[in-house]
Amino acid sequence: MGLKKLAAKLAEYRSRQERGNASEIRPDHVARILDKLHRKKSALAEAIADGPDGATRERLEHKLAVASEQIARAEWLMEELGRTPPSAD
Repeated sequence: MGLKKLAAKLAEYRSRQERGNASEIRPDHVARILDKLHRKKSALAEAIADGPDGATRERLEHKLAVASEQIARAEWLMEELGRTPPSAD
């Protein structure tokens, strides 16, 4: 999903929030999810480094790409909420 679509979704969310139809996004929740995504990305990278066969490796690489994209989205959301995303350790 491109940043334009993501920004549109955030604008739509804020509109729903103003009408009282959505609860506030809590930065601590986003940070918790971001931490979980970083751990998952590390685990996938380790699994790929173990040298699985072709089909398994391809599946793991796809999951790694999805995790990386989700991390980018979460970091973008943290910035939109006015918070600095926590660094990956």
